[in-house]
Amino acid sequence: MGDWLIELFKQLNISYEAAEPGTHVLDGKTLKLPPILLGTYGNDPNKKTILVYGHYDVQPALIEDGWRSDPWKLTEDSTGRLVGRGSSDDKGPIIGWLNAIEAHQKAGIEFPVNLKICFEGMEENESEGLDDLILREANRYFKGVDAVCISDNYWLGVTKPCLTYGLRGISYFKVTVSGPGRDLHSGVFGGTVYEPMTDLIILFSKLVTSDGKILIPGINDDVAELTDEEKETYKAIEFKIQELQSAIESQTNLFDNETQTLQARWRYPSLSIHGIEGAFSAPGVKTVLPCKVSGKFSIRSVPNMDPDKVTACVEKYLKEEFAKLGSKNKLNIESLHGAKAWVSSPNHWNFVAAAKAVEKVFKCKPDLTREGGSIPVTLTFQDALNKNVLLLPMGRGDDGAHSTNEKLDRSNYIQGIKLLGTYLHEVAAVKST
Repeated sequence: MGDWLIELFKQLNISYEAAEPGTHVLDGKTLKLPPILLGTYGNDPNKKTILVYGHYDVQPALIEDGWRSDPWKLTEDSTGRLVGRGSSDDKGPIIGWLNAIEAHQKAGIEFPVNLKICFEGMEENESEGLDDLILREANRYFKGVDAVCISDNYWLGVTKPCLTYGLRGISYFKVTVSGPGRDLHSGVFGGTVYEPMTDLIILFSKLVTSDGKILIPGINDDVAELTDEEKETYKAIEFKIQELQSAIESQTNLFDNETQTLQARWRYPSLSIHGIEGAFSAPGVKTVLPCKVSGKFSIRSVPNMDPDKVTACVEKYLKEEFAKLGSKNKLNIESLHGAKAWVSSPNHWNFVAAAKAVEKVFKCKPDLTREGGSIPVTLTFQDALNKNVLLLPMGRGDDGAHSTNEKLDRSNYIQGIKLLGTYLHEVAAVKST
């Protein structure tokens, strides 16, 4: 995919560097990481310079997971949905930036700004190597950047565009319980040994309640109080519970109130359990007693929460709860990833330009939203470059990123290209004060 993008860069006369972020060890093999592509289009000192970021790697996908078509072949269905892994997250948007350049070239219209491009291939795996590159290149490649725009998120619902100025952070954990030296027959050994799976399930049952309340002491201590001013901001946002239900394809929402739902998604932490390694999960029956199992869960954090403190709270609590079991098994806790939450200023000229672009393309004012997901590089760009960062989404809230049958509506793709291009023209026109 990196090589494919390089060919597009060449066709569009985008000068580029393919930075090598290093290597990665997976299953005992040392693999070369995909390149971070640094592109430059225009260097007019009289124009603003905008840095755009995106990623060309995607989540795993297997057709047997429930895809209605081959996830690795982009397929347009009868309703105009472009279905395929990465269509919305994030190949559609990054190709959209290149489409905007191509459109100017074919129409013979002068490009309104200088464009810096940063496309990486490890976003879905902690953006390995990217932070180091940004810090290293802050005063070279990224020097002179006036603002940053990222299109790697989604509308709040399915009908109205938005501009996003905040994201939750993430702390991801792997909890391993081990005991016997090998897997055992449950008929022969069941009832005679401490079973790792039993211990793990008991521990995980103590992390969060069914209605989303986190049970780990200290996790909520640093969450900012809800002010009257913040309460007012939710009233102006166009969002209906039915849009959430459409996106999740069920009515299993925790709250029937829109404001509570948005607050739970944006400004309060949440804990999600993701899966268990080492356990029998194939079809059929297998009476195995696993000797070692690893459960994975994450906590989405909010401003004021520190990943190191979150990790300390998690480790202390799980060790105390494991000790209460009196088990002879062993417990190991790993923090696989930690990133802080991010908040930007929606009053900055970067957002003003984006709002004007939305009004021109979609004929409506955008909602100003925060989001529940995490894009750690937003905070890195903001801190390392000391510049405003804007999230300008292309896709809808029901695109199903990371899920089966991920899609990007054709209309969002085409209108999204127009939006990205119009945004750059509005950036050129707006006063940067």
